[in-house]
Amino acid sequence: MKKFTVLYALLLSTAALADEGMWTFDNPPVKQLEEKYHFTPTKEWLDHVRLSSVRLNDGGSGSFVSPSGLLLTNHHVARGQLQKNSTAEHNYIRDGFYAAAPADEMKSPDLEVNVLQSMENVTTRVQSSVQPSMDEKAAFAARKDAIAAIERESTQKTGLRSDVITLYQGGEYWLYCYKKYTDVRLVFAPEQQIAFFGGDPDNFTYPRYDLDMAIFRVYENGQPIHSDNYLKWNAKGAGDNELVFVSGNPGSTQRLDTMAQLTMERDTVEPNVLKMLNSRIAAMQAYSARGEEQARQAGSLIFGLQNSRKAYQGRYEGLLDKNLIAKKQQEEDDFHTKVMANPEWAKEYGAAWGEIAEATRKSAARMKTQFFARPDSTLAGLALQVVRYVAEIKKPDGERLPGFHDSQLESLKFQLASRAPVYPELEIARLTASLQLGMQELGATDPHIAAILQGRAPAEAAKDLVSGTKLADPAFRKQLMEGGPSAVDASTDPMIVMARRIDPIGRADIKWLEDNVQSVTQRAGEKLGKARFLVYGKSTYPDATFTLRLSYGAVKGFPMNGTVAPYKTTMFGLYDRSASFDNATNWYLPSRWKEGRDKLNLNTPMDFVSTNDIIGGNSGSPVINRNAEIVGLIFDGNIESLPGDFAYESEKNRAVAVHTGAMVEALRKLYGAGSLADELEGTRGGSTN
Repeated sequence: MKKFTVLYALLLSTAALADEGMWTFDNPPVKQLEEKYHFTPTKEWLDHVRLSSVRLNDGGSGSFVSPSGLLLTNHHVARGQLQKNSTAEHNYIRDGFYAAAPADEMKSPDLEVNVLQSMENVTTRVQSSVQPSMDEKAAFAARKDAIAAIERESTQKTGLRSDVITLYQGGEYWLYCYKKYTDVRLVFAPEQQIAFFGGDPDNFTYPRYDLDMAIFRVYENGQPIHSDNYLKWNAKGAGDNELVFVSGNPGSTQRLDTMAQLTMERDTVEPNVLKMLNSRIAAMQAYSARGEEQARQAGSLIFGLQNSRKAYQGRYEGLLDKNLIAKKQQEEDDFHTKVMANPEWAKEYGAAWGEIAEATRKSAARMKTQFFARPDSTLAGLALQVVRYVAEIKKPDGERLPGFHDSQLESLKFQLASRAPVYPELEIARLTASLQLGMQELGATDPHIAAILQGRAPAEAAKDLVSGTKLADPAFRKQLMEGGPSAVDASTDPMIVMARRIDPIGRADIKWLEDNVQSVTQRAGEKLGKARFLVYGKSTYPDATFTLRLSYGAVKGFPMNGTVAPYKTTMFGLYDRSASFDNATNWYLPSRWKEGRDKLNLNTPMDFVSTNDIIGGNSGSPVINRNAEIVGLIFDGNIESLPGDFAYESEKNRAVAVHTGAMVEALRKLYGAGSLADELEGTRGGSTN
């Protein structure tokens, strides 16, 4: 009994000291930082870090690293823009890119960068829009209308992008206002082979040896922006066990989900997602096998699909882990017991778990439609957006579909005006494969599939739709949008005609989901959010929502395969790992790295790990020290971190980052980019036009 008591106390102590949490900037983990690391972040420190951090709206995070608008992020975050600017003659993903002069900086076709300017708690206004007499459907509509009004009023008043964010399952609602930049130009990116050294086999592992970095410059009114809010460069990095922070935009987590929701995730969502991903990967690999140009066109798709497959496989295995499930069950039992022990709380909030379970059961019955009815095609997506755009903007703001509210229209139009190339044969391959999978999973009589095929075979339908459409031309898309419903209704473009057929079916599905699932889980989730505050106070953090968060931790290795993974790797290790695989397949070195070995200080740290709590969306986030100096660049988590969507495990969960020393070492000695390194290290001014 004594041994158990000591062990239990030790476990409690470890849990209390775990570097867990993706904390909002209005509620930083001050108590934890003071107790464990003897550090207290000031308001000035927090404001500076917030205004130096950015969100890239095609997925990922970044930070300003010079007073003249240099923005540091990952190569794999910048990859989409590199792909869109590449051609058969200029493959920037394979070969890299460097603009030695400002005039050479390359404009991004459709990248929007957001900087969080302010946060306002609007919980009372949103929650008070719901009257006690309202049923779930009416309450859902009332919240939706209130949120749209808050966003619209803020956008009109400030000119900023204004998003109402749901936190703590609806326990709180916050208005986040962002300064938006759309003139974003690429300055530097290395070759993919060094940015993603080790390829898919090494993805989500550690030790790693990747230079996963890219640098943009942000412009406004044709000039580089100038700001005092940027992170000063520290090429020495952080030492073993040193306190570090990550400021970024984690995409989504499900740590506050109920057991009913986690069970559906395990039994229904993950298997279907993996089936869809495997099908799409196979289709794109078959397309790539046709030739070098086809491989270039599909390269980024395959990269993203394989990354998602490995992440979802890790999530799935986490949910199959009896220890993780037992932990989540214990958390729910503790919460439920405390609520039910208070008669007033039990009456007000006790039914929420059952309501979510019933809504989840209904959702599971229709889950396959959500994954297999949608055509996998850029052109089909554009067609549906155009068809819905002309219809939605005619409605009152609060009644529109998500993505079409007044506060969102400017960003939507920017995306629809993208000049990114669309490759017809690639589109045909994608669309054919998704229609074949849809027929296999749902049957040819499924309303969505039947409306697309119109009696044709998948390959025939895909070819007819892609070869006949003009939607690859942004001018044509603009013409339809400006022409309104009459232009869209009169259009004979086959993609638009198809979108008109599937739109009402999709709308009916959205309406069913809102009425039977979202309205129920929103109200029940709000109850649980309120109950959580009553039981535990605001001593914890909300689930991730692709909004700015702060995590803290220490640079630290971890037990691995019966030994210990070091807190850092070096350039020595890069060359050793390449040689260990005979410089072949995923581990070959680009020529400049192979030939430039003697130019480098091989003691330079390459990558490192820390206990920071991160998730997808944090890619490109800065790692900073207590002086708010940048010491690293997040690009991955280890394999043990993949169940982190559901729970944080402190012993082995690690964030993986590129070391600042490796970045400037490579820029100066291999890429001829000394002037860029000078700007990063603050020894020269930035770009001038």
